[in-house]
Amino acid sequence: MNKTKVMIVDDEIEFAQPLSERLTLRNFETQTAICAEDAMTLLRTNWQPDVVVLDLRMPGLDGLDALSLFKQVDPAMEVIIVSGHGSTTVGIEGMRRGLFDYLLKPVEIDELVERIKAAAEKRALALQK
Repeated sequence: MNKTKVMIVDDEIEFAQPLSERLTLRNFETQTAICAEDAMTLLRTNWQPDVVVLDLRMPGLDGLDALSLFKQVDPAMEVIIVSGHGSTTVGIEGMRRGLFDYLLKPVEIDELVERIKAAAEKRALALQK
């Protein structure tokens, strides 16, 4: 069985790197990017994640605009925004653009892992159709 591929897009290296390591220990394949532009470069190299864990506020493109770009590249890609700057408005707009879930930092790793697994299952079902 293939590992679930997770791309972490967050400009806070002190969040992204430990998260990547913790997910790797839980048998996920991970890549990190510090901004949406770097994430798009990874996507162009044909590294297609099943799930993206995305920060909302980053230099350059914000999380909502990055979400829209990612969905253009792969509509079945599932995206979870994890942010310390949450609002209901952002969550609703994200859902309108195809967001899978919206979690507030700090997030418990077990909760995030469960949401990633659920997102990966949704993607797998979408790809079977």
